[in-house]
Amino acid sequence: MAQQRRVHLCTQRPTSTVCVLGTELSLDVLGSAPKDAVAFHVQGTPGVKVYVVHETQSVKLPSSVCRWPLAASTEVLLTMEALSKDVGDEKVRISYFGEASGVPVGRAMLYLTCHPCPRRRLTGRRHQPQRVAPLWCPQATWTWGPDGHGAILLVNCDRDDPKSRVMDNRDTAVRSYEDLKDMSQMVLRTRGPRTIFTGHRLVLHVDFGDADKVGVFYGGNSVSLEEYKHVLGGEKLAYAVKPSRHQEESIFFVEGLSFPDASFSGLVSFHVTLLESPEKGLLEIPIFTDTVVFRVAPWIMTPNTLAPLEVFVCSVEDNEDFVAAVSAMAEEAKCPVTICPLPENRNDRWIQDEVEFGYVQAPHKTFPVVFDSPRDLGLKDFPVKSILGPDFGYVARDVLKDASSLDSFGNLEVSPPVTVGGKEYPLGRILIGSSFPRFGGRRMARAVRDFLFAQRVQAPVELYSDWLHVGHVDEFLSFIPAPDRKGFRLLLASPSACYQLFKEKQEQGFGEAAMFQGLQAVPKPTINEILANEVLRKFNSYVQNCISWNRDILKRELGLAEQDIIDIPQLFQGNEQARANAFFPDMVNMLVLGRHLGIPKPFGPLVAGQCCLEERVRALLEPLGLSCTFINDYFSYHVLFGDVHCGTNVRRKPFAFKWWRMVL
Repeated sequence: MAQQRRVHLCTQRPTSTVCVLGTELSLDVLGSAPKDAVAFHVQGTPGVKVYVVHETQSVKLPSSVCRWPLAASTEVLLTMEALSKDVGDEKVRISYFGEASGVPVGRAMLYLTCHPCPRRRLTGRRHQPQRVAPLWCPQATWTWGPDGHGAILLVNCDRDDPKSRVMDNRDTAVRSYEDLKDMSQMVLRTRGPRTIFTGHRLVLHVDFGDADKVGVFYGGNSVSLEEYKHVLGGEKLAYAVKPSRHQEESIFFVEGLSFPDASFSGLVSFHVTLLESPEKGLLEIPIFTDTVVFRVAPWIMTPNTLAPLEVFVCSVEDNEDFVAAVSAMAEEAKCPVTICPLPENRNDRWIQDEVEFGYVQAPHKTFPVVFDSPRDLGLKDFPVKSILGPDFGYVARDVLKDASSLDSFGNLEVSPPVTVGGKEYPLGRILIGSSFPRFGGRRMARAVRDFLFAQRVQAPVELYSDWLHVGHVDEFLSFIPAPDRKGFRLLLASPSACYQLFKEKQEQGFGEAAMFQGLQAVPKPTINEILANEVLRKFNSYVQNCISWNRDILKRELGLAEQDIIDIPQLFQGNEQARANAFFPDMVNMLVLGRHLGIPKPFGPLVAGQCCLEERVRALLEPLGLSCTFINDYFSYHVLFGDVHCGTNVRRKPFAFKWWRMVL
């Protein structure tokens, strides 16, 4: 339905107004009628289309009916389809008649100027990658899916100017042309006679509730950065546009300031309103408003199955061999390595726990964004000081109380793309560990959970991880690429598989084979001793039940079958609080770089000179075309309650799938 506006007429003097192209004017013929009038006749110049609605029937004029009865049910509508060349160049005349009178008892004149809809042309969705072709988007809605519509904003959370001390979304200045490239263009087109703006004003405005979520900059006709002014957002709710005599388009640049969150859906509405100036001293009257909607692009995580772009590892006092092993594996995978030195990490080696790498994407731009966890230990300054920069964004969430171990990002993983009961998750699903079903346990902070759920495109799944001492999901699961089925396998730590393996080796006569050979000052239990340890067996039976609980959740929420899961032999031992730690280096806690896997060296029992645990894992994974490298992290990570995955991090290539094409 076209936007409609009521116009009041007067028989004492002519009325002038603007008819915005594509809208309707409803004439109040009854309200302006002389006292004795009982009928009227309406006539317009050729540029005006007039309709009379009488008793629910619409008749386009001119028609054979010359006069219409004055009644509350009678309505006159008019539209215009061609722009005016001058102010008031089209007219409509209403003639009023009394009973059986051939002479009008009064006339009302309406002078019309047809002005174009001051539409906004937006950087939108329907253009080829790497191009910034604008899209007309007059709808006041935003819809998902391959046939959806609506424009997209990036949160301008990088720092393009190295001299700046704040992120680009924390100030109200444009500091570089690169900063402008992170923004979406909004083009306001104003055609038609310029003299109309002597009695009218055009205002661009944003809703009060959205003003702190966006920033709008305008540079006029200049290309100089100094001319770009912050005109909308924050405390600035409206901006009066001054159309140029020589240009029909005003180009605005729009940046997102905030990611979607519990109190912010991610949708932002902009309006442009044409105001009519009445007599001096009176407030302006809005005569037309157009609305467009942007959606702020979500932060998106990347799973192990995406190609690695950069490996991160910390250099601390005792991990030189570990850093060398990770670097050698990354070189084999043709992936660069960034080593965070001791002065920057302050002897904090757990880079997986400190940050999670993801990205944001709009049709015109994609860049990585690091999500900084609330743990804030030795590495707390590293994301801002060493990662945040040009085209590398940063986001964090404040936690009101002290962060727990479950707020570290070893407790934050994402699956590869899955389909569950016919519903597609083309960007996978986020996995976080929680205390369920144990009452009173640890949970990820609400601020972090709310942020993850609000992104919407990777609908999170909560798992049960509080049974672990550290409490992270990466201690019992991982994903690896595979050439068949769904394109991946889920790896689950399995005490049952480990006991089965050890039992096989015992029956083959290798019961006296001992663990941890080559490690000094470490007890070396044999297979026989491990199998005879009832306390250890009972605890691992409990652990297996916890993992099986999560197995059922993962199968249900990720649409997995048993053939999509590989059980990796692993044992755990309990601490004083009856929470679990890995008994030997946790092999699912691995580094995945394409087909190259960096697996914690388990130091399992040697059978015929080979570690039987390594041998079993190779037999499970190498048929998938994967290369297994076992990395010694025993003293540098394992005894400190973490392994290879905990001590590394990876920035990966974004999904080929565009998030706005999702069907939600």
